[in-house]
Amino acid sequence: MKKVDVLIVGAGPIGLACGIEAEKYNLDYVILEKGTLANSIFNYPVNMTFFSTSDKLELGGIPFMSINRRPTRPEALEYYRRVTDHYQLKVKLYEEVKKLQKEGDYFVVKSSKETYLAEKVILSTGFYDLANKMNVPGEDLDKVTHYYKEPWPYIGQKVIVVGGGNSAVDVALEVWRKGAEVTMVMMNESVDRNVKYWVLPDIENRIKEGSIKAYFNTKIKEIRENEVVLDTGKGEETVPNDFVLAMTGYQPNYELLDQLGVHLTLDEKRRPCFDSNSQESNIPGLYLAGVVCGGLNTREYFIENTIIHAHAIFEDIMTKRSPISK
Repeated sequence: MKKVDVLIVGAGPIGLACGIEAEKYNLDYVILEKGTLANSIFNYPVNMTFFSTSDKLELGGIPFMSINRRPTRPEALEYYRRVTDHYQLKVKLYEEVKKLQKEGDYFVVKSSKETYLAEKVILSTGFYDLANKMNVPGEDLDKVTHYYKEPWPYIGQKVIVVGGGNSAVDVALEVWRKGAEVTMVMMNESVDRNVKYWVLPDIENRIKEGSIKAYFNTKIKEIRENEVVLDTGKGEETVPNDFVLAMTGYQPNYELLDQLGVHLTLDEKRRPCFDSNSQESNIPGLYLAGVVCGGLNTREYFIENTIIHAHAIFEDIMTKRSPISK
């Protein structure tokens, strides 16, 4: 069993920020990541551009230089790789945390490769792993995906894009520009007003001119091999279809929170409970960092406004810390 002062779950930007703080205080720590470095960003669409400007995404005083003010996915991946290399952060990739339990004052963390004994644990697991399901017949067909990478598979195809937020709009415009016949299906009466301001007029104009067809106040009722049944609120409508790109959002993985008994709010947002000053949960020694703090409300926490969590957490850790025996 390997003993550490702090075990950090997740090697996204906020997990890396926590690692930098651990280095600053000369703590024995490890960052466990079940996928690649900055795994959530890696899973973003290939051509995605961040809403935040590059300076808002910087860690540890390392400048983030990008060609434009708003960096792209490849630029972010390279930046966080350089940060990890600069600080020689103790990151273990492709090592998934399977079980978390507290025994006395310490945590026993079982990963896919090793067992750790940790004085403190920081969960910085993001929310991109689990897609919000539509829960309709046919959702498990091969032509349906909740993750989008690039437009090339959809050239000349009849594509339904589900959703009206940033991801859905970006996907709809990109596949349409590569020659897909695009139909958007949205539960609300309009495109989300929080869509990136430089993109919103583009999608609204494409819908207005009929280049992209849009169904508002509409839900998917059933997905079939060659068609999709829509519930328009005024009756059913069946449309021909080759692919369904369900950009319905994502949610945090509650499994690790549940294993330790982290309290959740009772409303529909299901936010984990924590001290907003220290980021410590109701389980002493367990801290929450990054977008996982928002629960199902994925619009409140972002990279740029949660980097500060790392500093708050380690101030609290150093105030309360009693060194673990080596």
